[in-house]
Amino acid sequence: MSGPGAKTGLCVLQCALGIVILIEAVLFVMPGAAHAFARTHMPGFVRLVLGVGEIAGAVLLLIPATVVRGAWLLVAVFVMAILVHLLHGLYNVGNLVVYAAAAFAIATGRD
Repeated sequence: MSGPGAKTGLCVLQCALGIVILIEAVLFVMPGAAHAFARTHMPGFVRLVLGVGEIAGAVLLLIPATVVRGAWLLVAVFVMAILVHLLHGLYNVGNLVVYAAAAFAIATGRD
C-alpha cells in the first residue's frame, strides 16, 4: 500500500504510539510502580531495563530522523517483554502484541 493516505496513517500511528509508550514507560519506571512490579517476583532491574528501553525507543520514534531506529528498538523491547511475561506464566500480553505490531508496521513502512 502506498500513497498519501498510507503515509498519513503511518505518521498518525507513529505519533500515537510514541506518545502513549512514552507516558506509560515514564509511569512504569517511577518508584510507585515498583510495588506492583514486585508481585511478579522478578528483579527490579528488569522493570528499569524495559522502561528505559521503551523511553529511548519512544523518544527516537518521535524524532523524524530516527523513526526507524526507534521503531526497531520498540519491537525488540516489546518482544522481550512478551517473552518475560510468558515465561512467568502471565498470558495477558494482548496490549504488548498490538504495540509490537504497530512498531513493526512503522519500522517496515517508512522509506
